[in-house]
Amino acid sequence: MLSPTGWGALVGGTGLVGAGYGFGYPEAAVLGVGCLLAVAAALVRTGRSPRLAARRRVTPRKVARGDRADGSVTLSSAGRRVRRGLEVVDRCGELPLVLRIPPLAAGAEHTVRYALPTGRRGRITLGPLRLERTDPLGLARRVRVFGPGEGGTDTLLVRPRVCPLPVLPSGTAHHVEGPTSDTADEGSLTFHALREYVLGDDLRRVHWRSTARTGTLMVKQLVDVSLPHTTLVLDTRTAAYRTEDDFELAVDCAASVAFAAARSHFPVDVLSETGTVLRTDGAGGNDAEALLDRLALVRRSERASAAGAFDGLEQTRRRGSLTVITGTGDATGLGALDRVRRRFDRTVVLRTGGGAEDAPHEPSALGSDVPQLRVTALESLVAAWRSEAVR
Repeated sequence: MLSPTGWGALVGGTGLVGAGYGFGYPEAAVLGVGCLLAVAAALVRTGRSPRLAARRRVTPRKVARGDRADGSVTLSSAGRRVRRGLEVVDRCGELPLVLRIPPLAAGAEHTVRYALPTGRRGRITLGPLRLERTDPLGLARRVRVFGPGEGGTDTLLVRPRVCPLPVLPSGTAHHVEGPTSDTADEGSLTFHALREYVLGDDLRRVHWRSTARTGTLMVKQLVDVSLPHTTLVLDTRTAAYRTEDDFELAVDCAASVAFAAARSHFPVDVLSETGTVLRTDGAGGNDAEALLDRLALVRRSERASAAGAFDGLEQTRRRGSLTVITGTGDATGLGALDRVRRRFDRTVVLRTGGGAEDAPHEPSALGSDVPQLRVTALESLVAAWRSEAVR
C-alpha cells in the first residue's frame, strides 16, 4: 500500500503531467512522469511478500516487578535474494517496538534482542509481529502480520516482588516442616469445604451425597487446624493510598507475607474488600507460585469502605494470624477489624507509604493494642517483621 508520501507523489505527479501537457510546460510534465515512475517502482519493489519465517522468545515468562526480562525475534529468509528495507514492529502492551533488520541474505537468519518493561505488575501482551517492507524513498509499504506459531501473540507475567520473611507463630502446634502426614497431629484434620474433584484427589474423600445432587464429582477439603494459618486482608481501595507506588508496595508486602506461609505448605487466605483473592489449603505443591500469579493481577478498586473484607471473617473460628495491609490514606471501614481480631491468635497491621503523620486516618479505629508496622520500602519490611515474629 502507498504511504502518505506515496499518495502525495501520485497525486502531485498526475497533476504535473496534466498541467504540463495542458499548458505547454514540458518541464512540469517530465517532473510529473518522474514522480509516477517512482511510485510505480516502489509498488513493484514492495509488491511481493518476502519469504520469511519469524519466531519470538520471551525469557523468562514470569518475572518479579523490576527484574529483567528479554524478548528476542529471529527472522530467517527462505528466498533466493537478499532482502533489504525490512522492519519488524512488535507490540508490548500499548507500546510499539520498532526493530531494524539489516540486509538479509538468502538462507540467513538474524536475531534482534530487546528489553521488556517490567516496572508495573500485570499480564503484558506481546505481538503480534508485523513485518514492514518499504522502498528507499518511503513511498510504498507492505505489511505482513504473523499468525499464531510464527510470531503471533505472547504474554509476560510481571509478578510482585517478595522478600524472605518468617511465618508469624500462631496456632496450638507449629509444624515447621509443613502439613505432612507423618507430623500432623492425629484428629487435627477438619472439614473445611466442598470442591470439585481434581485428578489425583483421594477417592475416599468423595462426598457422594453432594455428587448425586449436583451431578459433579465433589470431594471434601480438609485442613489441619493445628497448623499456622495465615489470613491476609489487602486493602485495594484507591483512596487508601497516596500514590500508585504506595499501592504497589502494599501488594509486594502482601505477596511476601503470603509467599512465606505458602512456601512452608501452610494454609493461606488472601482477601480484599471486593472478595476473596485466593485461598490455599497448604496441600498443593504450587500454592506459592499460584499466589504470586494471582497477586500479579490485583488492581485498585473504587470501593468507599474496607469493611467488606472483614464481613466473611466474623463467622470464622479463632485460628492463626491476621495481617491487614493498607496505606496511609483513607481508613474508612478499617474499624471493622475490631470485630474480628479476637478470633485470631495475633493481629498485625502493615501501613505502606509515606506521610503517615499527616494522613487522614483514625488510629483508634485499628485498636491501640494492635501492632502497626510502618513500611516505606520493601527492604524495611524485613527487620520490622522479624521483630514482630519474635515478640
